[in-house]
Amino acid sequence: MDHLLMVPRQLLDHYSTANYTDFINPKTNRFDYEYCNVLVCSIRTSNYNHVPSLSANSLLVGLFSFSSLCFLVQAFRSRKFIGFTIAMVSGCILEALGYAGRIISHSNPCAAFFAAGIYLTLSRLVLTIGANNCLVNPLAFPRFFIPCDIISILLQAIGGSVAGVATGKHDSPSVGANIMVVGFAFQFLTLGLFILICTDFALKTLRSSQASGATDIGLDVTDANQRGSWKFKGFVAALALATICIFIRTIYRVVQLAQGWGGPLIANEMLFVFLEGAMMVFAALSLNLFHPGWCFQNGYEESIPNLLMKQAAIRKVAA
Repeated sequence: MDHLLMVPRQLLDHYSTANYTDFINPKTNRFDYEYCNVLVCSIRTSNYNHVPSLSANSLLVGLFSFSSLCFLVQAFRSRKFIGFTIAMVSGCILEALGYAGRIISHSNPCAAFFAAGIYLTLSRLVLTIGANNCLVNPLAFPRFFIPCDIISILLQAIGGSVAGVATGKHDSPSVGANIMVVGFAFQFLTLGLFILICTDFALKTLRSSQASGATDIGLDVTDANQRGSWKFKGFVAALALATICIFIRTIYRVVQLAQGWGGPLIANEMLFVFLEGAMMVFAALSLNLFHPGWCFQNGYEESIPNLLMKQAAIRKVAA
């Protein structure tokens, strides 16, 4: 009886025949949550401490499905950035599946796939603007950050599985939640480092541009026209927006899970929809709007190592 809700009088009047024996499993002769329903069992026995909104979650499923379809069409038309497309489509599909089954799911690590898509495109972005202003070799972005994302995905998935099994047995999901917190915290640190490197690159590029006036001294002169296009500038803005959205979502998830399964954040679906769902929708749709296959018109066919050697030769001649 401890798990049964004190039902409001109007519900008791309507469901006057409901009693404790209605929720006894006939095979085990014990109380069973599977025989509960939202009218007579406490909402705190659910995974989220609230009833997930059908309209909000349906909208998110539709938006992520739409974004996934857009990425596939854009990849087919441009025949470029296949790795980026795989990462973004994987993230969108898993987000859609997560919201479709949100009543029985506990979390999803899909933001890590979105972050991987961003890491894959940044190498090309740095080369287009000028690798000499970047703290690290452009090839280091996917080689370092994507393995970090894989670690984050595994930790979040393991934590979610452990928490799910514990909840299914009506045990405390705190161990799984703690593993998930570690996964999200690791993603937070990885994204934080990524943002610091990008900020340093942007500031150095700005100073280099201002020091050289209207010329492209200090930048990669081979991509001057592309850098000046509104499509390229839009892509830079979309990439920055997507990164910030993923970062906000990660901070929210760390704080939410650190409070525990019964914390106030996990019970607030409005915050969840905005800081989790909407942030990822903004990230996905912004990169649909300014897809790299559409924004990078020049030089994509040349490999990144060749572009690095070419830029080094140009800077050596200029010196």
